[in-house]
Formats: sequence, structure tokens, C-alpha cells
Amino acid sequence: MMKLKTKRAAGCFACLMIATGIAASLVSANAAAQAALSADDGLRAFETVRSVLQHPRCRNCHVPGDAPLQGDDSVPHDQGIVRGADGHGAPANECSSCHLDRNLPLSYGPQAPPGSPDWHLPPPALKMVFYGLTPRELCVSIKDPRLTRGRNLAAMMAHIRDNRQVAWGWAPGGLRKAPPATRAQTVAAFKTWMNAGAPCPQ
Repeated sequence: MMKLKTKRAAGCFACLMIATGIAASLVSANAAAQAALSADDGLRAFETVRSVLQHPRCRNCHVPGDAPLQGDDSVPHDQGIVRGADGHGAPANECSSCHLDRNLPLSYGPQAPPGSPDWHLPPPALKMVFYGLTPRELCVSIKDPRLTRGRNLAAMMAHIRDNRQVAWGWAPGGLRKAPPATRAQTVAAFKTWMNAGAPCPQ
């Protein structure tokens, strides 16, 4: 019985050592990947991210004021729409009054209100502004969890990758233009930028 327990303990110890070795290898590989990336690599990757975040599909709702913009030319929203107390619009004039959880068919006309799940602006206390910032200001702001609703860079990347309202930007319906990089390309660029140390343009 003692020999059996000893063999089991030895087996568990071996498994632990293997798991530890695998974890160490992954850490080393990640460190090597980061070391292989230069600041210039990071800056090029950030420019891809910036071109998406400051494209009309994103910047129209990430505004410094309390009224969203609309269209590819980012003009003030019709109907006097405002952000509201939680980002969902003013009482009796909520975003969901016109914006459904999906785009309407093109047969409704190219200017029909677009839609996605839970259409809204960021709340007024944490606006996550993209519009009107220089590339450096944008870079600094998305690295600051105080300005990103508590998200660190990994969480910001996951938000771009997984959020269903964010996904609408790449399938905006009507005649609206999609961002210059695909969603997958944007996430990959964000990861490269992070792995290069998340440098900001001067």
C-alpha cells in the first residue's frame, strides 16, 4: 500500500513538473515574441487600430459631447438625440425607439436606421472619446483604465473581438462604409501593438 501511494505521489510530482515546464515555455515564448517586436512594429500596428477607432463607424458614438454623430461624414444626429443618463438616450427618445437589434433590409432604403444588440453610446461619466483626438491622445486614452470603463488593454482587445454592438461596425448596412481593416485584422494589430509594449505616436 505504501509503495502504491509513493508511486502515485511520484506520478503527481512528475505531472506538476511537466505542467510547470509547459507554463515556463509559454512565458518564454511570449517574452521572445515581445522581444522580436520593435517600437516601430508597435506604432504601425497602432495606426491600424487608430484607423478603425477613428473611423465614422466607431467615432460617431465615441464623442466628447452628449449628442452622437451620424453618417460617413459624421454630421450631428437628426431628431436632436442626446446621450442621456446612461447612454441609451433621453426618456421617451431612447436609442431603441429607432435602432433595432439588427439592420433593416436595404429595401427600407439606404438611410434606414441601422441596428445592433443594445444600441447605445457610452455613459456620460465614461465617454471613451475617439472623436477629435490626435493619434497620441487616442493612444494615451485607451491605455488609461480610468477612461475605458475600467478595461486594461487585454480587456479592450477582447471588447473589440467579442462585443456584438462593436461587431456592427463591420456590417453597418445601407450604403455605410466599413472600417479600413477587418475585425480580425484590427484584433491582430491590437495584439501586436500590446506585445510591442503599446508605444504611442509622438
